[in-house]
Amino acid sequence: MFSFKFMIDFLFMWIRVATPILWAALGASICEKSGVVNLGLEGIMLIAALFGVIGSAFGGGLFWGIAAGVLSAVVVSIIFAYFHLVLKANSVLCGTAINTIAAGLTVFVLQLLTGEKGSSSSLNSFQFPTLNIPVVENIPVLGRILSGHNILTYLGLLMVFLIHLFFYRTPIGLRIRAVGETPKAAESVGINVVRIRLLAILLCGIMAGFGGMYLSMGYLPMFTRDMVAGRGFIALAANAMGQSTPVGVLVSSLLFSFFDGLSNILQMLRIPAEFIQMLPYAATILFLTLYSIKKYMVKSKGE
Repeated sequence: MFSFKFMIDFLFMWIRVATPILWAALGASICEKSGVVNLGLEGIMLIAALFGVIGSAFGGGLFWGIAAGVLSAVVVSIIFAYFHLVLKANSVLCGTAINTIAAGLTVFVLQLLTGEKGSSSSLNSFQFPTLNIPVVENIPVLGRILSGHNILTYLGLLMVFLIHLFFYRTPIGLRIRAVGETPKAAESVGINVVRIRLLAILLCGIMAGFGGMYLSMGYLPMFTRDMVAGRGFIALAANAMGQSTPVGVLVSSLLFSFFDGLSNILQMLRIPAEFIQMLPYAATILFLTLYSIKKYMVKSKGE
């Protein structure tokens, strides 16, 4: 009975842990389709997580938290787009700069507003609600696994379907894919490459922002220093393994989050904390290595 309950709790946690990675990875897929690698997902998530808490606390409602989180993600994305698209700076360097700035900026703003450097526990912020699915919640076992998650978890799963439609059933999605595959050909038929890539970067920032807000307004009831903890980089890896397709990104996100959730479970056992903390990142490196080897072998056969 203990093992059965343990398995149910783990599956519930698995879905819960996958949510921020899925949101950020879906955002990365939009950027990647347009031909831009947004390495600044980590920083965007961190900034949105903080400003979501600040907005809801000082605005007095969840709406203001969402507005502040999305706005902060958009502002950071515009800065990234300006340096990369207008000034022609390297996207990897731009993303690295955003991640570095975000780590210090969030601590500075947090201390400025609350006097604390570690967490926003003194702020009375609002949280995204949990949702019990009718009928499903009454199904034995399955209801305990699939029902009762944060609303952003269900919206993230819905976004997989919506982004698939966006990519393959809308003119804008077609233009994004065209710009990413052959920008010169797209430009020759009148498509503004810079404008399309700007749109992709903004959409990516909004998606990553919701992933960050989930961490501070759903996964935890507050913002803590460096709480994204590499999930932005894991999302980039999930997008790469999923080949920038929504369904592939979902599968990859679940794969990476499995080890993240496993590390949470292993904390209850007498296993060195250092080993537990490295597990999600070691799994990321392992799967990326296997994916690269497979991709190289397929390419070699093709040649």
